[in-house]
Amino acid sequence: MKNTKDLSIGILGVGSIGKTLARKLAQAGHHVKVANSRGPETIEADTLEFGARAVEAAEAVKDVDVVILSIPFRRILDVAPLVATLPAETVIIDTGNYYPFRDTTIEPIEAGQVESVWVAEQLGRPIAKAWNSIVADSFARNGTTKGTPNRIALPVAADRETDRQVAMALVEVTGFDGFDAGLLADSWRQQPGSPSYCTDLTTEELPSALASAEAARLPKRRDLAIAAIQERAGDSATNLDAEYLVRLTRALFM
Repeated sequence: MKNTKDLSIGILGVGSIGKTLARKLAQAGHHVKVANSRGPETIEADTLEFGARAVEAAEAVKDVDVVILSIPFRRILDVAPLVATLPAETVIIDTGNYYPFRDTTIEPIEAGQVESVWVAEQLGRPIAKAWNSIVADSFARNGTTKGTPNRIALPVAADRETDRQVAMALVEVTGFDGFDAGLLADSWRQQPGSPSYCTDLTTEELPSALASAEAARLPKRRDLAIAAIQERAGDSATNLDAEYLVRLTRALFM
């Protein structure tokens, strides 16, 4: 892996998180290619404002150091053939979360399998888990420079040390403290419904939030939050700002 300040990065998915990743990582000086399922001509101009290039999905994962998956869980199997072509040293980072109302039921996860462990199994290779635990509006607007008081911290989990370190470095340049959350098997502690999920905690606050997570309670808390959001805004939280969503998740998850 080359210097983490000069990486070639492919992003699959340009929804609210993927779009912000493209903007922030390109602005930080990385070489960014982005793709979606509808073709490069459908990618909005502001996604490309800082130099990211819109390409086809196969091109997005070609000759890159890092591939970031910012897609719904239901589409993991669609991109698995692309990921299978990558060199073993390519860092794969998953930003996704499982939501049954959107992704349909995935039985192993319903039975308790850790979400990103399931993703790694479908892809047939190690991955890192990052950027899954922040509200899209907060991710877009609330990043700060390193050392800023009360800077938000984001947990990063991975089995390979290189994957974890690269993901943490990229989290830092997007405006947040990267926090080492251990192995992928432990990443359930940053899944929806957990005290660290979308609650905008600092590096000092995050360890206790991760430690206090209770696996059996996560699905119920996740579904309570979705019910509250749908009652207020319908099927999408895109019109709800970070302040409201963080208040909600702190009340329900912590």
